[in-house]
Amino acid sequence: YQRRVHGYAAVSMRQLASDVGVQVGTIYNYTKDKQALLFAIMSEHMTELLQAWTREGQDADPSDQLSQFLNFHLDYHLARRDAVFIAYMELRNLDAANFAEIETLRRQYEDALEQILIAGKNAKAFDIADTRITTLAIIGMLTEVVTWYRPDGRLKPMYSALI
Repeated sequence: YQRRVHGYAAVSMRQLASDVGVQVGTIYNYTKDKQALLFAIMSEHMTELLQAWTREGQDADPSDQLSQFLNFHLDYHLARRDAVFIAYMELRNLDAANFAEIETLRRQYEDALEQILIAGKNAKAFDIADTRITTLAIIGMLTEVVTWYRPDGRLKPMYSALI
């Protein structure tokens, strides 16, 4: 994966075409430029993530909802390491309009977790001073697991020791 090894800025459309085994002109039949391709990858990842979480059917109890969210996030992201890497590490390469659209999608996902934390705080199940900061911290920690977790590593079965 050239994009992961070299990053968006260092990879040309010619390199991408070579990676997938097509002529460079063929790529332009599917995307107008590298920016549009990056946005499409990120948008697809975030849209599918939101749809998958919506389909999940959340539990009623905030503690159970939180556990469900943690497991969902890890399962979803560990199964899509390359998409996650691009979606989180290449944000800086989006133009302003595309960045705003991706940030809107990211905010929707963050809001889903924050609503769980607010419900838990209101039910006195969680002692949280700032639900927004806690939301960002949890998502950051969960997403970082993708960079170091290995199924054949120390944590077996899966990541049960994490949650």
